[in-house]
Amino acid sequence: MIAQYSRAIINTCLSLYSVRLFLDILGASDYGIYSVIGGIIAMMGFITNALVITTQRYISFYHGRGEQKYVKQLFKNSLFLHFVIAISLFIVFIVLRDCVVYHLLNIPDGRHEVASKIYIMSGLMLVITILTAPFKALFIARENIVFISIVEVTDGILKVLLAYSLTLITLDKLFVFSMMMTSVLSLNLAAYMIYALTRFEECSIFIRKRDISKQIQKQLAGFAGWTTYGMGAIACRTQGAAVLLNIFFGTIINAAYGIANQVYGSIVFVSSSVLNAMNPQIMKAEGAHDRKRMLRLAGQQSKFSAALMMIVAIPVMVEMGTLLPIWLKNVPPYTVMFCRFILIAFICDQLTIGLNAANQATGQIRTYTLLMFTPKLLFLPIAWLLLKNGGSPTSIMWLFLIIELGVSLMRLPFLHRTAGLDIKQYIADVVIPLLPLCLASTVSAVAIATWIDIPLRFILNIIISIAIGGFIALTVTLNREERYFLKHFIHKKRHADNN
Repeated sequence: MIAQYSRAIINTCLSLYSVRLFLDILGASDYGIYSVIGGIIAMMGFITNALVITTQRYISFYHGRGEQKYVKQLFKNSLFLHFVIAISLFIVFIVLRDCVVYHLLNIPDGRHEVASKIYIMSGLMLVITILTAPFKALFIARENIVFISIVEVTDGILKVLLAYSLTLITLDKLFVFSMMMTSVLSLNLAAYMIYALTRFEECSIFIRKRDISKQIQKQLAGFAGWTTYGMGAIACRTQGAAVLLNIFFGTIINAAYGIANQVYGSIVFVSSSVLNAMNPQIMKAEGAHDRKRMLRLAGQQSKFSAALMMIVAIPVMVEMGTLLPIWLKNVPPYTVMFCRFILIAFICDQLTIGLNAANQATGQIRTYTLLMFTPKLLFLPIAWLLLKNGGSPTSIMWLFLIIELGVSLMRLPFLHRTAGLDIKQYIADVVIPLLPLCLASTVSAVAIATWIDIPLRFILNIIISIAIGGFIALTVTLNREERYFLKHFIHKKRHADNN
């Protein structure tokens, strides 16, 4: 477990440093072009996330039932479905290329041709990412998070090396940059595929006609369809905001928004490590018809994830104005604001994130998806109205935060109705114990930032605030059972790492 987090922290540092290099080498305008075009393609990356969740859910569920033969058939059908979707989406994006690049986006004069090439490379990246999804889902279902961490660290090292190599290249750096990113994703796919084929008996890339089951395809497509809608709402909300900012304010602000999402992506490993580790257990508990344990694990997942995010993100948010100028040579306007709002919204989401996994385990996907993700999709027309009537980027980020908090709270009554969740017990066990942690982390970080003025103060602030937050989490936030669970979980992961 310690080794896993060490690798994740290393990868975070590499990722943040590579962003600094790319921004410095490409410049704010070109980096903004890449962010907004990559964002358009990434809007469809939600399909990848939906398929990962779907594949992992069913593999974990039937692992819990002990039906190994059915798991192998599930994987083959999932891989076939991924291939069909990847090729179909690539064709659609190629058809829409001129419309997006020359008419929809606000691209600086003289950069449309290279933007068109980047659009194609981004489409290829989408295809590679989708094809990677079933293999990554298999690793998560198998609870082999260590190999995922290794691949991600290697990914970070390669990006730093590629950033340095850009300084030696005389060709158009923006186009070469997009080619490099595509190559890195290809290597990731190869790593997942080769390892899975050699270590997991249910993994096979040889799919015969008789392996394709209409029943399984329908089952996967039905679950993935609603999951895709949910992931699509998030992607459209996130990347649609980038397009709106581009239309109203140009590519420079896209650089700021892109950097904020990089910061979010670098810190989110804290939560994703918990989710990847506990999601299979939640699915297996439901598969074994143990609803009580499933809901208990979902509450613990929310608590652990939110606590870890508070411990790490709160001091980072407080010191954001100091960190960004050190990290980046030139900080685009609004970057600090974007970073803070996105991280606060994510913490709000983590308060009930385990209930999302609980709902996936029960399979009550349609109504849940419509209720929880439609408000996120409605963010776009409301944001457009705000900007059209003179609203600032800050105003749409307030809207972003309010919707995220509202959706997080909506999970409680829904799971009460569908799975028998005790709302009062959940608030007492999960939400209230997090308040002292939130207060202690915020007060300590703000006090140090206000009263201490020394060089590199942010290092001292982050170390002290994380130490205080960790102490409060272990002594106040977590109860005895959860501390035992955490100790057992770390021991189990350490044993898995050693083997």
